[in-house]
Amino acid sequence: MIALYWILILVMLVGIIGAVVPGIPGLGLIAIAIAIWGFTAGFSGLWIPLTVAIVALVFTTGLDFLATYWGAKKAGASRWGVIGSMVGLVLGVLGLLPALPVGGPLLGLLIGPLLGAMVGEFLYRRDLMLAMKAAVGILVGNLVGVVIHVLLAIATVIVFLATTLPTVH
Repeated sequence: MIALYWILILVMLVGIIGAVVPGIPGLGLIAIAIAIWGFTAGFSGLWIPLTVAIVALVFTTGLDFLATYWGAKKAGASRWGVIGSMVGLVLGVLGLLPALPVGGPLLGLLIGPLLGAMVGEFLYRRDLMLAMKAAVGILVGNLVGVVIHVLLAIATVIVFLATTLPTVH
């Protein structure tokens, strides 16, 4: 039982990494690990970390969209810029994966939305300076969302550890 506990902690650490790296479920993985521990050890005293995980998961799902939207609106981006950012994110993460197996997806996470937003805005407005401003705004919004996502993932794991570690024996 103790071995399972530490394996689930490792899974949660992968979940924290997943808050940054696309393709790895961040808070979803943490919530699943908490639920597995609950089924194994009984849910006694586990409702707080499980609730925190579910609330954080729901919150960050909406946050990803809101942060991008907020960054776009603050920078004066159009819908074209936001769509370009989303397309750039997918192409950046998947497109750089084979070319740069070590830093490809992470580099694509930063460069993809920036270039995608710039292309989308330029196609819509035909003004390179406005397109660059909108792209930077969208990138800042995305980065703010990622930082909050990581902080919530870390907090969820800390809450789990604080409530369960004293009972593990």
